[in-house]
Amino acid sequence: MKQEVIKTKPQKQNHQPGVEARMDPKPEYIKKTYKASGKLKGKTALITGGDSGIGRAVSVHYAKEGADIGIVYLDEDVDAIETRKLVEAEGRKCILFKGDVKDAGFCRSTVEKIVKELGSLNILVNNAGMQFPQKEAEAISEKQLEETFRTNIYAYFFFAEAALKHFKEGDCIINTTSVTAYRSSPNLIDYSSTKGAITSFTRSLATNLAKKKIRVNAVAPGPVWTPLIVSTFEEEKIKKFGSETAMERAGQPAELGPAYVFLASDDASFITGQVIHVNGGEVVNG
Repeated sequence: MKQEVIKTKPQKQNHQPGVEARMDPKPEYIKKTYKASGKLKGKTALITGGDSGIGRAVSVHYAKEGADIGIVYLDEDVDAIETRKLVEAEGRKCILFKGDVKDAGFCRSTVEKIVKELGSLNILVNNAGMQFPQKEAEAISEKQLEETFRTNIYAYFFFAEAALKHFKEGDCIINTTSVTAYRSSPNLIDYSSTKGAITSFTRSLATNLAKKKIRVNAVAPGPVWTPLIVSTFEEEKIKKFGSETAMERAGQPAELGPAYVFLASDDASFITGQVIHVNGGEVVNG
């Protein structure tokens, strides 16, 4: 089935990571044609930024595949509650964890809570992220730099460190990096730097954990229609968002979800330290 170009309307949200419930059109989080086959039956997954966008897509796909879900989110209660309803509609358990991933204590306590409440943790999806576009490098303040790095890469370390205390053979970590780690993004210098760090983090942690048979991989999205877009870009960029890809359109979160399912499942048992590029045809190195 051909995916249509997203026809966006003028809209702007002033608080990131944004609210999916206010978007027009709303992102597609799973395709009607998606057929689950129990690939994650009996698993428990913790998904940061799991309330909306790519995170919601991963949450719903995982639930359809049989996993119970823990969702970490900042303050978008409406989105988080809706995603919990979607997960529970699949007959799976869903716990919401509201807090700031920049706080190491919150990250570690969240992992302990999900293990206590659901009995185990098998899949960690590090997905939460923020971006602050700046036209000039000099405009990137020390405060912005610290907030971007603490959200986008420090938190990945915090959650991984805590999760590994409970992981066993066959469990896995999936990190969300970005196409910006592989090509120039002049208005997102600090953001793209964190995404490069995530890619290297993925590769190094994967080889570190290989002997324990714990896999670590990543997904590198291209332009995808999520709340982060309408909460960080100007309206003119939003109207043309994704047109630079070979497919001349932005992707939908529903088109990312299956990549995360694959990497979390036994189908990817011989894959670690790798990045799946879901970017609409942009050729990248690495």
